[in-house]
Amino acid sequence: MDDWERALERDRKQKDMFFAEHPNSPLTDTEKTEFDGLSYYDPDPSYRFVLSLDRADDPEKVRVPTTEGDTQLYERCGTFVFSLDGTERYLWAYRNDDERLWVPFRDATNSETTYEDGRYINLTAEDRRDGDWIVDFNAAYTPFCAHTDSYECPIVPETNTLDVAIEAGERYERA
Repeated sequence: MDDWERALERDRKQKDMFFAEHPNSPLTDTEKTEFDGLSYYDPDPSYRFVLSLDRADDPEKVRVPTTEGDTQLYERCGTFVFSLDGTERYLWAYRNDDERLWVPFRDATNSETTYEDGRYINLTAEDRRDGDWIVDFNAAYTPFCAHTDSYECPIVPETNTLDVAIEAGERYERA
């Protein structure tokens, strides 16, 4: 097992513990007692990319609608361009008030094996390598609003819809 797979497995176990035990878990107390872990695709290195962020010349401030009908302000700061199944694809990266990048996306797995409204990837300084970013779809996750109405989540912008199945990261199984 490679280092990135070990780190991914560690992160998944930590998230399961958060869901099962933490007071801010999106699960109710009853759901916590029945919870036996989130569902994930097996780690797949073909969904892990080292990419440069093609920065927008003039990053645009955009209001992204949320699940509660509000909006959140983000800076659309650039795109990640990658090849998957022999086709060049791109996703916009967003930033709000911190240094973390938010890469929301929808794909052909939505409503089948993943959450219908899409998934997210968060990138931090730990995901930087020599000026590039490690964009790992194995780390894609379901937003908390899928599990409870207590969380408000930004809705994946249409520009970040992929016409291919990304069979990596977190699955979504609604009880």
